[in-house]
Amino acid sequence: MYFELKDRGFDVVPQRRCAVHYKGREVGEYFSDIIVNDLIILELKACETILEEHELQLQNYLKASAIEIGFVLNFGKEPEFSRKIFSNNKKNLRK
Repeated sequence: MYFELKDRGFDVVPQRRCAVHYKGREVGEYFSDIIVNDLIILELKACETILEEHELQLQNYLKASAIEIGFVLNFGKEPEFSRKIFSNNKKNLRK
């Protein structure tokens, strides 16, 4: 996926660190699978089907970042995807 997007001219960053904050303190971190053009998070899976925990994982990534759109892409038996949107006006973003 990374190389295909790169070959098509997208700005692609794999495994970018994102800090998680609570009440102004950094309490953890996560690493998104792929960030595209600093606008979309791609969470890649290879499993039977997309599960609720995969969607919740992506939702948490969106909440913790300035990015508003994300996809869970499953490359299991039957390829499938799930799209999530979390608007920045609902976020408490840190500069």
